[in-house]
Amino acid sequence: MTGFVAVGRSAGPALAGLVESYWYARGTIDHERELIAPTGSVVAAFVFGSPIEQTTRAGRGETFVARTGFVIGPHDQPIVNRPSAETHALGMVLCPAACARVLGVAPTLLRGRVAGLEAVTPHLAVHHPRLAALAAASPEAALDDVDRILTTGLGAPDPADDRVNHAITCIEADPTRQIGDIAIEVGTSHTRLDHEFRRVVGLSPRVLARILRLRRLLDGLDAFGDTVRWAELAASLGWYDQSHLIRDFRRHTGVTPTRYLLAHREHFDPNESAPGFVPGDI
Repeated sequence: MTGFVAVGRSAGPALAGLVESYWYARGTIDHERELIAPTGSVVAAFVFGSPIEQTTRAGRGETFVARTGFVIGPHDQPIVNRPSAETHALGMVLCPAACARVLGVAPTLLRGRVAGLEAVTPHLAVHHPRLAALAAASPEAALDDVDRILTTGLGAPDPADDRVNHAITCIEADPTRQIGDIAIEVGTSHTRLDHEFRRVVGLSPRVLARILRLRRLLDGLDAFGDTVRWAELAASLGWYDQSHLIRDFRRHTGVTPTRYLLAHREHFDPNESAPGFVPGDI
């Protein structure tokens, strides 16, 4: 990457459990485009520099060109990210059940979509000029200001939030656990939990579990180490066999495990960690 600056921070106390992280990025990547695997969360960003083109469904879906900002809704397939020149943006990754409270929009309206920040959250988009000026002087100060803006505009909780968040904690602890068992633990039925999950998260519990299991694999994968023992890895994380793992891997990253490793070795160095990113020609 050319002169790339990346800054991150966690949310303030009022948004703990709602905003997973804030990020700021400025620089030029050394590849034309990249696939970004889903995380189970909604991502929103202000764009201060050149437009960023994003296409859903691993490049087979709709394309959105973000000039001032974007919101990536909950999805289970990778997004193709294509900066037009230098990336200069500031954004946030929400926790899975936080979209309505933090952004003021139902996640069901964003399912599988990328939309403009000004169209989805005009109350946030109005802060663009000030944040652009602030970020140019101090990215850290701009991230602090975003936290203040979101804290001030935080919406009321959904009646199902406690159950859904409890279920998410269970899924994070063991993505292979049966959803019916989790429903019993949180005090509801499988059908009701599925309904509440879709409303609050924008995905079903089963889809989120599949995403989080793949994220766990990617987070622990050493792309620069010795030969990966895929069969053993599949068994350790609860896949029935290696072919089952490969199918899920391709569904969520857009490429096979072998192609994923090659892309990382070609475009990153061992000191860089970018789980879920697949740079280069796709």
